[in-house]
Amino acid sequence: MMDKLFRNATLVTPTDPGRPKAGPDQGAVRVVEKGALWCRDGLIRAVGPEEEVLRCLHPHEPDQEVDLEGRCVIPGWVDPHTHLCFAVPREREFSLRLQGVEYLEILRRGGGILSTVRSVRETDEETLFRATRQRALSALRCGTTTVEIKSGYGLDTETELKMLRVIGRIGRETPLDVVPTFLGGHAVPEEYRDAPDAYVDLVVEEMIPAAVRQGIARFCDVFCEKGVFSVAQSRRILQAASAAGLGTKIHADEVHDLGGAGLAAEVGAVSAEHLLAASEDNLRAMARAGTIGVVLPATAYSLRKLFAPARTMVDLGVPVALATDCNPGSSYTESMPFVFGLAVLLMGLSVEEALTASTLNAAYALGMAHKVGSLDVGKQADFLVLEGETPAVIAYHAGANPVVQVYKKGERV
Repeated sequence: MMDKLFRNATLVTPTDPGRPKAGPDQGAVRVVEKGALWCRDGLIRAVGPEEEVLRCLHPHEPDQEVDLEGRCVIPGWVDPHTHLCFAVPREREFSLRLQGVEYLEILRRGGGILSTVRSVRETDEETLFRATRQRALSALRCGTTTVEIKSGYGLDTETELKMLRVIGRIGRETPLDVVPTFLGGHAVPEEYRDAPDAYVDLVVEEMIPAAVRQGIARFCDVFCEKGVFSVAQSRRILQAASAAGLGTKIHADEVHDLGGAGLAAEVGAVSAEHLLAASEDNLRAMARAGTIGVVLPATAYSLRKLFAPARTMVDLGVPVALATDCNPGSSYTESMPFVFGLAVLLMGLSVEEALTASTLNAAYALGMAHKVGSLDVGKQADFLVLEGETPAVIAYHAGANPVVQVYKKGERV
């Protein structure tokens, strides 16, 4: 057994009440100005005021003691919505959007997701792994210690399974905890352009059973949006996934108020994600159902859209989480500090609400809160050392990475 003592730190963390934090509780965090953390074999054994932690250790001496020099310590970022697994970026489409071409129009022309599908289908598995690992390690340098990665750039059974193998390997061969999500319902592939219901048949009858047999994916997601999958089609995919034992998520109401947020509440999805156009009635339904709203401010920033109504969501009692949505089209960033800054400066969240959104609530959105998301006894010692004295430095020092040290299970990575 290895005992480590981290001392002389300002600890700032949400505390885990056993459920996602919502409403006024979303901004409730614990602050310990002269704090310490004791971990054994990667798990937190004691955390709090330094004197109390030292009493817990007595009469033993730690194997290693680290003086954090008064810096702020927060839980490691949990990024609950990414598309890190892709082959090549899409810079040219970025230029088209700058010229005013809408995202759904690019998709209609065979670009967007469909262009990434072509490149992923053509890329061998080892090359795809190396490209994905590079982005995953970039996220780690920014402080992400747990990350969800979706498939969804295969849109055929063979390539979706290839992507999931790559995603599973990222979890084995990097320090990150990785949560794989099957997203066969990301778009209608070109070969099914005139028969979208037949593609839904393929997802339900072949892809989901194959993903479950493979045993890597933990969740199933679907892009419920005008011109992509209808509410009825999305319901069918999510119900099939749930019946097969996968947790469910939904890309909901990103561009149009199609009713995806309401569908998430109806089917008991763990989270609805994007939500830029979600109606207040459907947000209230999410609050009643306990569905987590995962908001993606870097996507709205990149698309130059209005941000999701995160302030309204908190006020309505929807548990809010933050994510990068790292993808090659609409949000090419691995930086949770950037997302945190956008949420505080442009979405109306307080520093404390944003901290809960990017740690504990994000962990609940991945079914990982029993292991990560807060500095609580029994959880993994996943934490970040910041350059400043409070988490406000994350938004305050704009355009920089204020994370100076990243620890995963008590090891500096």
